[in-house]
Amino acid sequence: MEYRMDNNISENIIEVKNVKKVYRMGKERICAVDDVSFTIKKGEFCCLYGVSGSGKSTLLNLMAGIEKLTSGQIIIKGSNIRKMGEKGLAKFRQNNLGFVFQSYNLLNMMTALENVELPLIFKKIPAKKRRKLAKDMLVKVGLGPRLRHKPKEMSGGQQQRVGIARAFVANPEIVFADEPTGNLDSKTSKEVMDLIKEMAKANHQTIVMVTHDRRLAEYADRIIHIFDGKIERIEEVQKGGPPMEASMQPGETVDEVS
Repeated sequence: MEYRMDNNISENIIEVKNVKKVYRMGKERICAVDDVSFTIKKGEFCCLYGVSGSGKSTLLNLMAGIEKLTSGQIIIKGSNIRKMGEKGLAKFRQNNLGFVFQSYNLLNMMTALENVELPLIFKKIPAKKRRKLAKDMLVKVGLGPRLRHKPKEMSGGQQQRVGIARAFVANPEIVFADEPTGNLDSKTSKEVMDLIKEMAKANHQTIVMVTHDRRLAEYADRIIHIFDGKIERIEEVQKGGPPMEASMQPGETVDEVS
């Protein structure tokens, strides 16, 4: 079954169709993602929410092309990523996707400026232009005075701001965020989430975030609850009020498509 907000397929930037991921451990088969289908619209902030071990991070990695599907299809911007070779997939990610990680994934020997420049180097943007783009992005996330600092010279919140700047510097259409505030205190977490949402909204970018934190999930437009590798339920978040659970049966806000 496939779940989407309405019948306007043309707005869907991501389509997940009957996706399965099975790991083999000896003779045992573990189904981490079990026949999951849904769509995400362009400009939507979508959260994959669930407890540890629910399959939400595996699902995100499948959508990002980091892990291989066992079966099913993932279509991003009309392209079936399962049919791409390694080189084609790498280029597709460079051109369309940004990533924010829980552990920051910064290169310790590089400055903040150099870390943010990296995606632009892969896109073969000239040095002078990419330096300006990276600097402007770091200023935008509040790290103008920290351009020459290396990760070990910055706090966790500052490192994650560098990670956000790196994810957004090439203006990707989609940003995947895996527990982006997992290593931060509550005050810094709010600052980081406000920043991610503000930047995505300004550029009409699509966010797909994984979290186990209910408070962070409520930043999203929709919360997809994952349990034991399946979609348990979907919530459409009402801004200015508590989230409204969307029925998994055909209704006014979420349609079921077989």
